[in-house]
Amino acid sequence: MATKVVTAKVVARILGLTERRVRGLRQEGIISEESPGMFRLEKAVQDYISYLTKGDSGGNAALDLVRERALLVKTKREGEEYELRLRKGELHESEEIRQVLSGMIVNFRSRLLSIPAKASPVLAKKTDKAEIYQYLKELVDDALNELADFDTLFPEKTSERCKNEHLEVHDD
Repeated sequence: MATKVVTAKVVARILGLTERRVRGLRQEGIISEESPGMFRLEKAVQDYISYLTKGDSGGNAALDLVRERALLVKTKREGEEYELRLRKGELHESEEIRQVLSGMIVNFRSRLLSIPAKASPVLAKKTDKAEIYQYLKELVDDALNELADFDTLFPEKTSERCKNEHLEVHDD
């Protein structure tokens, strides 16, 4: 059976491409012309299928493009999810955490350093070891409670962000 010789327009229609892309495939040496502007249909289809399955570097060019697009979509989605979680207050940027922790540590340090000045006049009047212990324990516990109050340092920023972006804040 003789192979049918067709124009670039027919090859483009059969392969689902544009005529321009068919000419590009010809220039790239992927498909070959029988004569100027004419192609052996069967050979052109086989060459194009071979190109799609093998690609330029032995890989799968068409599947690489699909994979790359999927990775791009996934990356964009992850970025949008990250931004949403930031706006909802489920995540915090490292600089924000660094500032909050620095403030907490400075306040904690000040609280600890103030214990001797605050406690010495009171302790000078006490002789009962249990009372002294209890008083010092209360001062230390107060200072430590400031460190335990980490979550309360973020909500006003979180709720402010959510109000600006019309998001709901859920306390879990």
